[in-house]
Amino acid sequence: MASTADIKNGVVLSIDGQLWSVVEFQHVKPGKGGAFVRTKLKNVLTGKVVDKTFNAGAKIEIENVDRRDYTYLYNDGESFVFMDQTDFDQVNVPEATVGDAKNFLLENQQVTIAMNNGLPLYIDMPASVVLEITYTEPGLQGDRSSAGTKSATVETGYEIQVPLFLETGTKVKVDTRTGDYLGRVN
Repeated sequence: MASTADIKNGVVLSIDGQLWSVVEFQHVKPGKGGAFVRTKLKNVLTGKVVDKTFNAGAKIEIENVDRRDYTYLYNDGESFVFMDQTDFDQVNVPEATVGDAKNFLLENQQVTIAMNNGLPLYIDMPASVVLEITYTEPGLQGDRSSAGTKSATVETGYEIQVPLFLETGTKVKVDTRTGDYLGRVN
């Protein structure tokens, strides 16, 4: 068992059977009363952020979360299969855990997977990925302004909004956090 003195940014705590990552913490020693630790915690699975206060010296449970680099191999219909880059072990990650990252996953793509006791918790994608547009309506002559956008389907099947001048076969950079078009790649 650890105490509140061990709280640091990025540490994962187990509270009421759920895993919470410390986003911010502050040791407070008021003039009256005992010291305490004010924290901002983010739920590892849901992303919910809460504020929680611990009395100084209180016992807390720190969980070990192992972050490793993996290569995405394929989707077998029920789960996504990744390969550890160090020992070449394969791990199956359920679609619920992959979440929105599936919209940007290409074969042989590098990702970071956070594991706790052999169970995958979440997937960290790179900030942006390069994807090819597989279908979009053709732009009309005179549609070269920057004002308008149209929908385009990329090679993963995800649909994004792109400028009117882009055509099928163009490679584009896409933000993995928001799904926004970032630019054209030559």
